[in-house]
Amino acid sequence: MFLGNVIEEKSFNFAVRVIKLYKHISQRQNDYILSKQILRSGTSIGANISEAQQAQSKADFISKMSIALKETTETKYWLKLLKETDYITESEFNSIFGDCAELERILVSIIKTSKKQIACF
Repeated sequence: MFLGNVIEEKSFNFAVRVIKLYKHISQRQNDYILSKQILRSGTSIGANISEAQQAQSKADFISKMSIALKETTETKYWLKLLKETDYITESEFNSIFGDCAELERILVSIIKTSKKQIACF
């Protein structure tokens, strides 16, 4: 599906998990405010990564990946809030938060590498 693009595949799989979490929270807790926040930020990560694949320049690519990184940071915030307010259990949190943190590490690496490549020209 993604022809070996690890970040696209991982972000897509993460978005699927976020959608399932949204369904779970909205059904179990009857909450649509917090669950919509996590849905929006968590799915936006992959959308921005996907859009970056068609960037018009290296600077545009870095910009899109940086937006994805910001969305990752926001998603981590919402996940922490959901855990602390008992919308999700500790084990649910640990599982999905670990995936989000992994996306964050990969994005930071991609952005740093891309900025170095620009500096070399």
